[in-house]
Amino acid sequence: MSLKVCKFGGSSLADGNNISRVTEIIGSEPARRFVVVSAPGKRYSDDTKVTDLLYACYQECVEKGSCADTFQKIRRRFHSIVSELGMETFDIESILNETERAIEENKSADFTASRGEYLNARIVAAKLGWAFVDAKDIIFFDKNGRFDESRSYPLIEKTLSASGCAVVPGFYGTGADGKIKTFSRGGSDISGSIVARAMNADVYENWTDVSGFLACDPRIVDKPEKIETISFKELRELSYMGANVLHADSIFPVRKGDIPIRIKNTFRPQDSGTLILPSKKYVKSGNIVTGIAGKKDFTVIFLEKSMMNSEVGFARKVLSILEQDNINFEHMPSGIDTLSLVIESKYLANGMLDKLLEQIQAAVHPDYLRVLENIALVATVGHGMASNVGTSARLFTALSDAGINIRMIDQGSSEINIIVGIDNADYEKCIRAIYAEFFRKDKAAI
Repeated sequence: MSLKVCKFGGSSLADGNNISRVTEIIGSEPARRFVVVSAPGKRYSDDTKVTDLLYACYQECVEKGSCADTFQKIRRRFHSIVSELGMETFDIESILNETERAIEENKSADFTASRGEYLNARIVAAKLGWAFVDAKDIIFFDKNGRFDESRSYPLIEKTLSASGCAVVPGFYGTGADGKIKTFSRGGSDISGSIVARAMNADVYENWTDVSGFLACDPRIVDKPEKIETISFKELRELSYMGANVLHADSIFPVRKGDIPIRIKNTFRPQDSGTLILPSKKYVKSGNIVTGIAGKKDFTVIFLEKSMMNSEVGFARKVLSILEQDNINFEHMPSGIDTLSLVIESKYLANGMLDKLLEQIQAAVHPDYLRVLENIALVATVGHGMASNVGTSARLFTALSDAGINIRMIDQGSSEINIIVGIDNADYEKCIRAIYAEFFRKDKAAI
């Protein structure tokens, strides 16, 4: 029998009614035997996610020594879920009391934040009549804070196989110090991917509140096309650039096992969703471009120095400065005598930009040093781009016709993406122009 590992996001599990829908989905197909859950998300636009309440809970605990005030909101939320599910015999009060005590004893941000997934998994497991398997017992991190494959995978496989059917809380595991450690925000996607890899699943289903990936942001382009099939490489590029249906790092575990991912909509389970395939299984569609995504608020530091290419260690010296200041860079386009650093502007606040420029000047003595601020990056992604003559020309002509000034161009060596840097003010117009060029026959319709 085939095996599906399912992950359900916060919007899918926001209240008891949604959880009932989830249990029906799980029960509709025997292959769905292992489920990873997120903490309850928003029930309505002005609602607060449980994870955000828990971070506030931690802050209150640090400041006052107790989290009673904020935890009362969490307590009401979970009582409401249990009541809506009709689980009168489930002793949620004892579990909540134990959780509040543990939060106050641990005084750990990671431990506190993880309790939303923990509590939700206890409820979903009880509703299904399945085993609850705590992530802390099967998912581990090494001393560098990275997921520990060699320790985790055998334990996951052994524990879940013995359970038959199980619910696992996402987002966290156990660190090298024996304490609870979380993935980055949205990390339940990673937990689901890890479980799918460990169990050698046929498919990893990621259930959310949309019916798959769209070709671009629907807040910018009205009713963009849905992507039916996409490769891991394309997904990685789009997720990294802001397409946030799936956590970008969740690709890596299933990619190693050649396990497809299917994005599904909890509220429209009949929709086919988007199928994400390993590159070796992916067959290019007829589209040149698969999707468009981007992010605002970058700073570009442009260096020019004659004979830079013959100066051994030039780039290393520049990058070592970023490492020393704990600053990540997004891209590093270069020429024979030029090098650009593209950095999220948030890392350069409070005088850090001036400090960084001084350090670069002292370390490599560039002939010319210039800064571009308020830059947006837009990535056009698709396997069809590499094999279609004139794709770049079409893209740049579309931007020129739209009156958009391109400040920077960066194309990946895989030739499945072209990234342009433009002014923040042109961000939405840029995405509309690219979408119109590659997806709309009637370009005036956008």
